[in-house]
Amino acid sequence: MNNITTHTFTEKTFKQLAAISDSHCVSIYLPMYKKGKELNEGLGQSNLKSCLRKVHSDLIEDGYDENMVSTYLTPINNLVSELGFWRNPSEGVVIFLDKINGIRYYKLPLSFEIQTYVADHFYLIPLLPFFHNNGIYYLLNISRDHVKLFEGSRNFFQEIYIEKIAPTQLEEAVGYDFEQKMLQYRTGQMMHPAGSFHGQGEGKEDQKKELIHFFRKINEGVTKVLPHKNAPLILACTDELFPIYKKTNTHGNLWNTNLSGDPEFKGENELHNQSWSLIQPYFTTNKQEKLEKFHAKSQTSKTSSQLSEIVPAAIKGKIDTLFVQKNKDVFGTYHSVKGCLILDDRKEMGNLSLLNMAATKTYLQGGNVYFLEKEEMPVKNSAMNALFRF
Repeated sequence: MNNITTHTFTEKTFKQLAAISDSHCVSIYLPMYKKGKELNEGLGQSNLKSCLRKVHSDLIEDGYDENMVSTYLTPINNLVSELGFWRNPSEGVVIFLDKINGIRYYKLPLSFEIQTYVADHFYLIPLLPFFHNNGIYYLLNISRDHVKLFEGSRNFFQEIYIEKIAPTQLEEAVGYDFEQKMLQYRTGQMMHPAGSFHGQGEGKEDQKKELIHFFRKINEGVTKVLPHKNAPLILACTDELFPIYKKTNTHGNLWNTNLSGDPEFKGENELHNQSWSLIQPYFTTNKQEKLEKFHAKSQTSKTSSQLSEIVPAAIKGKIDTLFVQKNKDVFGTYHSVKGCLILDDRKEMGNLSLLNMAATKTYLQGGNVYFLEKEEMPVKNSAMNALFRF
């Protein structure tokens, strides 16, 4: 098991996986079973064995000999008997294997359909809802002595560590004599809540200046580390601190209201639930606006439901928004030099998922990707509908 790499799955991870090109990259998606009969009877292990047989067959079909296939798939095969792996399940797991980087797997709060895919790239489209369809946002917790940054969506919520790039306490930004300097001012004011600025005079103004300096340092660090620059940033802080931080903020999509209260006394589950409730309408509105725009331009060259137009447009970064039908896939090959698209009935060695390519390319080049039920699709007889940028 020494070759197995486990990491938190982030947008950076997604981009790294999308950049890998190697013969016979293996992608396996599985549901995991957190309780009950399926867990006790080892249904997860059984499903993985079935996937291994399918991948084994695909590789043999493509010319690998038996020994080469067995050696190559050994790291995945080892997972079948790794009890610790199955005793700590999530909703689903995705396993990637290539000859250069070896194996890595990610347990995620998404339940996947059982699926295998072997090509010169990884199959990533089931992971896009982890970021985009359900929204990706950031939550910055701030108080005088508590600073944390989280990346979240409907399905996940995880900390981004900022200790090396931003101060995590006021004293780190203004000097460790802060407590002593403010002691006299705070005497007799201890009944006021954190973040309140009562009274008049030098103490109050000094404290506000210290906070502005502190928040500028936090803002500088946070704006450097955010991987998705256009995603909304929510502040979790007391109401008194919010307008002060707004003055120092340079992030282009700071949410217009804060998650009120002192975040230091809230657990991660509570922060996730409250922040998602606050930001969810933003993502719902965004999708609806794109659908309305598609319909408004449906009789123009700004939209298309033809794969022969959508696939090359995705490669060239011309798609503003791509609507993809859920639980649907289309396989084939695209020859960019000839501009020729060939469709196949099924996945074969040598062809690829056209939906995977188009959705991944669109997302990586800053476009929107939304997954819709068949009846929700703007043009219902097509697996993909595109709204072009120009």
